[in-house]
Amino acid sequence: MTLIAIMTLEASQGCVKQINYPVEYAPAAEFLLGPEDVLVVTVWRNQDLSRDVVIRPDGLISMPLIGDVPAAGLTANQLAKRIAERLKEIMATPTVSVQVKEVNSYFIYVLGEVVKPGKYPLKSYATVLQGVSLAGGFTIFASKDKMHVLRLGTNGQGTAHQIQIPINYDQILSGKGSIGNFFLKSGDVIVVP
Repeated sequence: MTLIAIMTLEASQGCVKQINYPVEYAPAAEFLLGPEDVLVVTVWRNQDLSRDVVIRPDGLISMPLIGDVPAAGLTANQLAKRIAERLKEIMATPTVSVQVKEVNSYFIYVLGEVVKPGKYPLKSYATVLQGVSLAGGFTIFASKDKMHVLRLGTNGQGTAHQIQIPINYDQILSGKGSIGNFFLKSGDVIVVP
């Protein structure tokens, strides 16, 4: 993850404040599973335990004999290892594989002065400009240089909070901006005033 530091001038205090925005300029190396993803769990030589499963909104999958298993936020290989560990209680040497059958957990929202605002499920990683393009581009009333991305993050104590990442369209096109055309995370909201 890349942190972009933007210096802002606090008018009321007359001081400069640095804000770090967590952005990525390259797609993630590994896909992390999330709610609504469809998986094929295969337990070698055991058809009764092998099945297609959907990750529930709470991030869990349900498996016979071992019950609920946390899946969201893991890679397919990490989940396979977790299931195998749980199966060791009832099998000698379980061999488990997990394949992603359908990606449904990666989506973005585009709101405001775009042609088609809404939720956009994606099958591959997308940048800010690609997100705007999916929404049909800007309307004639769009304030392109006042765009921002709303993103949920966590602070140092693990508490969830929302951050607002400013986007200047002209600076992205010219390549002169401090925040460029970064990759969006699932659940990001592009707001075009």
